[in-house]
Amino acid sequence: MHPADEAPTSPLAEAGTSQAVKAQLRLREMVLAGELPGGARIAELTLVEKLGVSRTPIRAALMRLEQEGLLHRLPGGGYAVRTFSETDVADAIELRGTMEGLAARLAAERGVPADLMAEANACLDAIDSVLAPPTLDDEGFASYVKLNAEFHVLLSRMVGSDVIARELDRVKSLPFASPSAFVVVQTHSSQARDMLVVAQDQHRQALDAIARREGARAEAILREHSRITRRNLLAAVQAAQVQGLPGVQLIREAA
Repeated sequence: MHPADEAPTSPLAEAGTSQAVKAQLRLREMVLAGELPGGARIAELTLVEKLGVSRTPIRAALMRLEQEGLLHRLPGGGYAVRTFSETDVADAIELRGTMEGLAARLAAERGVPADLMAEANACLDAIDSVLAPPTLDDEGFASYVKLNAEFHVLLSRMVGSDVIARELDRVKSLPFASPSAFVVVQTHSSQARDMLVVAQDQHRQALDAIARREGARAEAILREHSRITRRNLLAAVQAAQVQGLPGVQLIREAA
């Protein structure tokens, strides 16, 4: 194709996209940090002044955060910050566990390339190194969260399906449904490292089941694995204050 025949990217369109992403990221931070409290109606003009962008990228950001589940559209127009019941969050975690279990079963049944299995094993070796000390400091927890997220991404790649990988990404983007959503709750708990060691053992068992082509076992382990996040959810909503857990103030404790 001649260069002249290629459709150039408009600098104006690129700028608009960049502004929308900037607005989306900042708006998400404001919601999760409590700057926009649960139930609060969002005024576009206020955001224009606060974020320093025009109304068009603000509207795009609001639509995206509605899709993520952090906002809901009001009947008379506009958006408000959502709050979540324990049941809402537990259902999202359960859905993630179901989807990851399905992905693990299909990966076991279809087989996984050796290089991808090697990458997953290397990731788990790195987690073992993080968990080796008898206690974990903040840096150790941060490393665990990063590596844990990487391992779960590798799990979604193992199934070899763009459809399932895309839906898993969608599920994990639901508020509080990600694999490490409530790990920070454990930071100052005396059982903190022990809980992560249990989770790591489940990682190893799931990977072993996939390697042995034991689909039902792999699925069961991953579904059980999500229960650790549900346990941490309960600890989070029962805590009077959970420092460093973004958005926990949006979760309503069950009556």
